[in-house]
Amino acid sequence: MNRKVELLAPAGNLEKLKMAVQYGADAVYLAGKQFGLRTASDNFSFDEMREGVAYAHAHGKKAYLTMNIIAHNDSIDQAEPFLLEAAETGIDGVIVSDPGIFRIIRKVRPDLPIHISTQTSTTNYQTVAFWHELGAKRIVLARELSLKEIQEIRQRNPGVELEVFVHGAMCISYSGRCLLSNYMAGRDANQGDCAHPCRWRYRLVEEKRPGKYYPIEEDSTGTFIFNSKDLCLLPYLPELIQSGVSSLKIEGRVKSSFYVATVVKAYREAIDAWYSGNWQDVRPWMEEVGTVSNRDFTTGFLFGKPGPEAHNYATSSYIRRYDFIGLVTGYEETSGMLVVEQRNHFRTGEAIEVLPPKGPVVRLTLGEIYDEDGNRIEAAPHPQMKVFLAGLPPFPENSILRRRAIEDRED
Repeated sequence: MNRKVELLAPAGNLEKLKMAVQYGADAVYLAGKQFGLRTASDNFSFDEMREGVAYAHAHGKKAYLTMNIIAHNDSIDQAEPFLLEAAETGIDGVIVSDPGIFRIIRKVRPDLPIHISTQTSTTNYQTVAFWHELGAKRIVLARELSLKEIQEIRQRNPGVELEVFVHGAMCISYSGRCLLSNYMAGRDANQGDCAHPCRWRYRLVEEKRPGKYYPIEEDSTGTFIFNSKDLCLLPYLPELIQSGVSSLKIEGRVKSSFYVATVVKAYREAIDAWYSGNWQDVRPWMEEVGTVSNRDFTTGFLFGKPGPEAHNYATSSYIRRYDFIGLVTGYEETSGMLVVEQRNHFRTGEAIEVLPPKGPVVRLTLGEIYDEDGNRIEAAPHPQMKVFLAGLPPFPENSILRRRAIEDRED
């Protein structure tokens, strides 16, 4: 058996990095304030990057830096000083798509492992061999590959690490190299500033009848013709692991800590179950990944080119079945109360669930709530408010408190 497959999680900021590590990721990927493809996430200053990398290493995990923009002249000259300072934080590798940035890394820090981003649209074994011969350690394969193609690439390139996406948003354009945002909103997706026009509502206009809009489908509100469902390959982890891939990647640096922790934990448990010979009914894990925001799920290209069923033509809104209401920050032994940082409104008597970093979900009813001054309150009304919950077990730090929505909500 080859080395155990890596579970790679997104880290949009320091809190998300720590949650990913605690909930079971083997490695995280993050961006600095420049050169990453997710300007909408908080991203890391060099001081935060240093702290985050140190935290990952202290827990035996790795941290990779994304520098995967398609660089123009006005940014390429900044790549070398940025890289040199970032490298001093102890990062374990750099994810790139631009050959110019690749060249700079090989020149000034040849010791740094380079991972070739999915932005390069690597879809065949010759391209994998090309990058590997140039010095790349890992290739992040394009999302547009089938399981059969992945298997053939592995067979023909036994000496290179292969990474595949297993969960998260899908892009309508090939490997994410999209120009719609630049054209329609003046925001360059290839510089990390995508406006996501593939999620917008579209209707048809005939050129000689300006202002008269025709719905493309029967729904009078129009249709979301580019709106892909989210990728979820959790049920097919055995096939992917046996194909010989090195890393399974979760998308979502802009997603919440709740999202990162929940999805990472489900995949961690599923991967460990397969390696221990206890692979089982995947429905409990699928239910877990369904508790966080998603657009329904698709297997993407894993079993061939997807058909119309891979898109959601009715809405681009997220499905949210649970609310993230609090995060455990400690436990007071003297008072026997759980210390929680409130993230959403909750009150005494509500039925909630606690998702710890390890172990099963615990369902319970909230008892007495106290503020920092020791006053009993009926509800925790303010975001980030520190409250004390009586009568609860000493759940581990960073356990998540969540509440099932009255009905599935979309926003």
